[in-house]
Amino acid sequence: MTVTTPPRTSKAVLVAAWAVPVMVAGQFALLSGVPIAVVLIGSLRRREHRLWAAALAAVYAGVLTTWLAGPSTAPSLSKYLSPVATALFTAAGVVVAVAVSRRAR
Repeated sequence: MTVTTPPRTSKAVLVAAWAVPVMVAGQFALLSGVPIAVVLIGSLRRREHRLWAAALAAVYAGVLTTWLAGPSTAPSLSKYLSPVATALFTAAGVVVAVAVSRRAR
């Protein structure tokens, strides 16, 4: 009986997953969409990552939509986010990064 192991998570996905909370905490929230896209595309290969990547993308899409659609005068997404929202967005990124990292082994 042969047991096949699932494909390992690529380094690009791991780096992108850890880049999201770093970018959000570093006030580059709008640019964090790039590593979120990398994590989303990388999650297509691993079924366990799909839920985590989709949840992170949903958080990003929700925050981005409220900033763009609302009557905000904030010049950037980072300035629009309250400290609580920044902490929650960063925490969501850390949770996804830990989930992706744990499954990489």
